[in-house]
Amino acid sequence: MWSWQEFVDRAREPDSIPDGCGRHDRGAWPGASWEEALRLARDGWATVLPEVDAEVAELRERVRDEVVTTALAPAWDVTGGEVDVGVYLSGTPECMVDAVPQRLSARGRVVAFLVPAGYVHTTPHAAVRNRGVALAALCSTIIAAGHSVEVWSGFCAHVGAGERYAGVARVVSAAEPLDMGRLMFVMAHPAMLRRLWFAVYDSAPRPVARRMRDHEYGRAPYTCLPDDLPDGVPDPYVLPYLSPGDPQWETAETALAWCQEMFTSLNLLHSP
Repeated sequence: MWSWQEFVDRAREPDSIPDGCGRHDRGAWPGASWEEALRLARDGWATVLPEVDAEVAELRERVRDEVVTTALAPAWDVTGGEVDVGVYLSGTPECMVDAVPQRLSARGRVVAFLVPAGYVHTTPHAAVRNRGVALAALCSTIIAAGHSVEVWSGFCAHVGAGERYAGVARVVSAAEPLDMGRLMFVMAHPAMLRRLWFAVYDSAPRPVARRMRDHEYGRAPYTCLPDDLPDGVPDPYVLPYLSPGDPQWETAETALAWCQEMFTSLNLLHSP
C-alpha cells in the first residue's frame, strides 16, 4: 500500500529491466509521454475539469443534505509531528501521527472506493475518460454535501497459472481536501495505467518485473478485492474493472447514469 506521493516516487524508481513499457513506450497508446505523465501526476489533469463542474451542478439537488463541521483527526504517515510508539514497534512505516483538520458531518460518513486501474489493451480511451469524469463528479458532489471520500487505485492482474499480482495506492485520503485534478488524472487518463502503474512494476525486483513484462502486465480479469486494501478501510465499495464490452461507459451520459444509480444505492443521492 502506498500513499499518492509514495506511489509516484515508486514509479520514478529506476527500472530493473531494460524493456519496460512505463518509460519506454514511444507510441500514442499510453495517452501521454513519460514526462507528461509525471507532470499530470504532480499538477493534475485540468483539461476535463469544466466537464466535471457541469455534471456537479446537475447533481447538487440530488445530494442528501448534511451539516458540515471541521474537527481535528489523527492521520498516520511516514512523516509527522510525533511518533506513535505502538505503531513504530509493530514495524509499520506509517508510524508518525499528526492532528489534521477534517471535514465531517454529524450524519455524514466516510465512503471508500477502490477503482481498478487495469483494463485490456482494446479498451477505448473514451471509455476510461467517461468513467473517470462521472466518478469524479459524483465524488465532488457528495463531499460538498458533508461526506468524506477515500479513493484508492488498484492494479490487480493474473500472470501465468494461478498467480495474481496486486498493488494499491491511496489517491485521496478522507483527511485531505479533494484534489480534483489528481483524481481526474488517476481515474480518467490512460497514462495512469500505461505509464505509472506499468513503471511501478518495471521498477519492482527483477524477477517480478520480468514476469510481469513477459506476460504483458497480466491478463483479465483485473478485478480488485476488498482484501487488497490494508486493514482499517471501512466497508470499501469496489468498482468493476473496465471491459471493452461494458455499455455503461460508451458515452458520458451512460457513464454518469450508471454512477448515479450506484451512488443512489449507497444512499448518497436521492432517487430521481
